[in-house]
Amino acid sequence: MSSTEPTTTILVYSDDRTTREQVRLAIGRRPAADLPKVEFVEVATPAVAIRTLDAGGIDIAVLDGEAVPAGGMGLARTIKEEIYNAPPVLVLIGRPQDAWLATWSRAEAVVSHPLDPIAVASAVAGLMRRRTSGVTATS
Repeated sequence: MSSTEPTTTILVYSDDRTTREQVRLAIGRRPAADLPKVEFVEVATPAVAIRTLDAGGIDIAVLDGEAVPAGGMGLARTIKEEIYNAPPVLVLIGRPQDAWLATWSRAEAVVSHPLDPIAVASAVAGLMRRRTSGVTATS
């Protein structure tokens, strides 16, 4: 059986290895049965995140808003302003009250800590569906 099933590549940015693992486990091999399998690219620094995204091949970015030294919201805004055809972004925020900041960051989705695996998988599935249907955010 040599079918080449399409995959979605997800960049996961956090300086915290545990947060990156929680995201990977929440999404699993595929966040929903109707979506392609996923592959993860994990990065721990903003410089590597930008370099990786700039190189292309990333379909979705999951950015930890609580990362140090650069949080995911600021990184999301930088990505949206500086990377041509930037992928959709999910920002993980510290508290639900910070969701308004995601508007500033231009992130398409937000999930707050502590991470609920169902909420993370659902947000990523929504971004995957939007990406495969050709719907893009306009700003």
